[in-house]
Amino acid sequence: MPLSIEATQVGADLIAVDWGTTNRRIFVLDRQGGVLGARRDARGLVSVPKGGFPRAVAEIRAEFGDYPVVLAGMAGSAKGWVNVPYRPCPAGLADLAGALHWAEPGRTAIVPGVADAAGDVMRGEEVQFLGAVAAGLAPPDGLLCQPGTHCKWAHMTGGAIAGFATAMTGELFALLKGHSLLADFLTGPVTDGTAFRQGVAAGLSGRLTTELFRVRAAALLGHRSVTDSAAYASGLLIGHDVGGEPRVPGRAVYIVADAPLAGLYATAVELTGGVAHPVDSQAAFVAGITQIWRHVCDD
Repeated sequence: MPLSIEATQVGADLIAVDWGTTNRRIFVLDRQGGVLGARRDARGLVSVPKGGFPRAVAEIRAEFGDYPVVLAGMAGSAKGWVNVPYRPCPAGLADLAGALHWAEPGRTAIVPGVADAAGDVMRGEEVQFLGAVAAGLAPPDGLLCQPGTHCKWAHMTGGAIAGFATAMTGELFALLKGHSLLADFLTGPVTDGTAFRQGVAAGLSGRLTTELFRVRAAALLGHRSVTDSAAYASGLLIGHDVGGEPRVPGRAVYIVADAPLAGLYATAVELTGGVAHPVDSQAAFVAGITQIWRHVCDD
């Protein structure tokens, strides 16, 4: 869709929002993709009432300026502003730009998510994966990982997302901490230490549910302290997650995340024989959105 006169007047100046389930990140970008302002807050999808996205975006403009807005992530989900259809794999930045949904013509666009033929979906992570490649932070052909509530493993080919898989690693850990038999034993810190690394090794056994039950038993029998139990359980889950990808000695894995989670996954990757490369998630998102917007402005 052609830009409105108002949007053309500001060129590629843009507000980009990475709208997650619980949090969101807002960026004000200049014509070259430089970050002029940014904020992270807890006003994710779950905090927006039904039908409340137009008002939420209007509030963002009132604070940051009356610029075009591009939304990525859960704003395009079934519970978001509009349920935007997924783009099938393989998907590149041009594919996403060509499938933008204009919730407000010429003013507010929503990036589509991506669907894998195996029956997997993502919303928001695609911008970061493709942006990491566009910014030269990851190669056009390789394996990228974005840890989180739902960890994504993306296989890139020719700079496009060729396929991917999702693991509910973070969500499972949160459920175990809050609602399971293990809850009283998972109160300690999760850090990269002996307990975490032992958990990673046990997580590769393929007997995840058995090993999880033994977290409690080990504490009761005095084989492991309660303080170390959360780190061990986290290692179990992350080790099981990392072990789901084929283990190729020396294989590079590009981890798109912030510390400390990126560090935990990097440790697990290294322990399984891979080589971990950290990628700044903010830089990846900004690069991805900037390239999508340039496609729009060049059309």
